[in-house]
Amino acid sequence: MSATTEAPSTTTAAKPKLKTSAMIASFADPGQKTTSAPFGHALVAAAEANPKIVGLTADLGKYTDMHIFAKAFPERFFQMGMAEQLLFGAAAGMAETGLIPFASTYSVFAARRAYDFLCLDIAEPNLNVNIIGGLPGLTTGYGPSHQATEDMAIFRGMPNLTIVDPCDSVDIEQAVPQLAASEGPTYLRLLRGNVPTVLDEYDYTFELGKAKVLRGGNDVVFVSSGLMTMRALQAADALAKHNVDVAVVHTPTIKPFDSATVLAELNTDRLAVTLENHTVVGGLFETVASAVVTAGLGKRVVPIGLPDQFLDAGALPTLHERYGLSVDRIVAKVLAELA
Repeated sequence: MSATTEAPSTTTAAKPKLKTSAMIASFADPGQKTTSAPFGHALVAAAEANPKIVGLTADLGKYTDMHIFAKAFPERFFQMGMAEQLLFGAAAGMAETGLIPFASTYSVFAARRAYDFLCLDIAEPNLNVNIIGGLPGLTTGYGPSHQATEDMAIFRGMPNLTIVDPCDSVDIEQAVPQLAASEGPTYLRLLRGNVPTVLDEYDYTFELGKAKVLRGGNDVVFVSSGLMTMRALQAADALAKHNVDVAVVHTPTIKPFDSATVLAELNTDRLAVTLENHTVVGGLFETVASAVVTAGLGKRVVPIGLPDQFLDAGALPTLHERYGLSVDRIVAKVLAELA
């Protein structure tokens, strides 16, 4: 199911060509510390402590790390085939009996193909079903059919649904038991395979519904979610070389949104920037902007995110550079704003 795609190189001869496995590519930097399949192992650990947890997938166990759970608990694992509506309907039925389902598929299929089933079978009765969405945002080079660039925009309007956009393996490992214990449905934007381990260096603990200030800074404040928190921290280090002091606020829960923590950081004269692996329409930027306007702060917020368009297929590092998610592009954007 993996394919290798290489975009034409636009770099100088001194730099290696950017290439990646397009479908299940890792966004980790070369040599970066990673953890293998954190979701799968965290789900096994949670299931060992709670016999009500069950796992389901729509023919994507290996590609959502659900195969780890399937091997550990074959009697509690259900392969539903390529039928996402059936996946969510079955998960709803299991939740009605008191089980705690974790149902995995790609984010595009959950958001676009099975929305009505999630909405009416799961969210409306407020059932404890946990939707695990693989390949969120620009984490695959396979183009619009698999790039879930608008999933949070689709899901933010659904009542009762909690939305979590984790940064790294730490977020995922700590989120899984909290999702299982929370009432009502959740949607987790899954990072799978070899996932970077970043937040262990910042005295960080995931708390469902809470934002956390990872580092302080006097000139700029980044508000970020998902893998873009990793990039925000890297960009903050790079900007320090330009004598720009950057604070980073990580917001892993998009809904319900911790506006109190975020607004306390934005209510200053620092440049405010949001960073997200999602279209700038309907995601973190508009969540933050809404909170700012509602609170009457009159604060300008600069968005860094994906454009409102269908994205190209190609090598993942090339696409991140092209669409502004790379560290270099973030640094250039901030320096231009401060100029």
